[in-house]
Amino acid sequence: MSTFDNRENAFENKYAHDAEMQFKAEARGNKLLGLWAAGLMGKSGDEAAAYAAEVVKSDFEEAGHEDVFLKVSGDLGELANEATIRAKMASCLVEAKSQIIGEV
Repeated sequence: MSTFDNRENAFENKYAHDAEMQFKAEARGNKLLGLWAAGLMGKSGDEAAAYAAEVVKSDFEEAGHEDVFLKVSGDLGELANEATIRAKMASCLVEAKSQIIGEV
C-alpha cells in the first residue's frame, strides 16, 4: 500500500468517526431536550424517558432539526416559546457533545 493509500484510508476513517460522533451527539441532545420538555409537562420517570425516546425518533422524519422543534413545540404548546425551545436545543447539543467527549 502506498503512502497515498494510507492517507486516504486515514481520512476516510476520520470522516466516518466524526460522522458517527455527530450522530450520537445529536441523538443524545434530542434525548436531553425530550427530558427537559417532559419535565415542563409534568412527566417523570418512565413516562419522561418514553417521551424523550419519542423526541429522538422524531428526528428521523425529515432532514435537519426542524422536525424535532415541531414535535417539542407542538407538545409544549404555551409552556415554552420558540426562542426558549431553540436555545434549549442548542444547549442540549453542547451538553451532549461534552458528555460524549468525556466518555471517550
